[in-house]
Amino acid sequence: MSSSQMETAALAPAGILSRIVALCGAIPQSLPLLALRVALAVPFFKSGMTKWSGFLQLSDGARYLFTEEFKLHLFGAEVPYPFPVAMATASGIAEIVLPVLLLLGLGTRFAALGILCMTAVIQLTVPDGWANFHLPWAAMALTLVVFGGGKIALDALIFERR
Repeated sequence: MSSSQMETAALAPAGILSRIVALCGAIPQSLPLLALRVALAVPFFKSGMTKWSGFLQLSDGARYLFTEEFKLHLFGAEVPYPFPVAMATASGIAEIVLPVLLLLGLGTRFAALGILCMTAVIQLTVPDGWANFHLPWAAMALTLVVFGGGKIALDALIFERR
């Protein structure tokens, strides 16, 4: 093998790697932001759907969970939810409205901030879910709070700077 062939062979992995990096860098920022919006919206929307048995009719299951089962874990104590039916109603509304806003990319930063706050309350209610659910939700929501919804969002159409 000649020296030029050996140099070409040695540079081949670096050339492939640089092409892969360039290809990844060509992905528009809006696509991963759209994927984050969808990934964060789905579990919250599904949870919100379980809280209703009709239009603004709180399900018996949601009512039971918030009055009997769910407790806030604060400073080593389990504290019942204050105003459990109101909390269940607010949670159910937020879990429908905020994911829809995220999917549309409308008020993305505010919707993501709302979901981030909900995630904190969920963490206080179900402390064991941190690693599997709450941490990824918090990371996704925080990313959307910082970066917004991207160009594939109603925010970009409505508030586009010229």
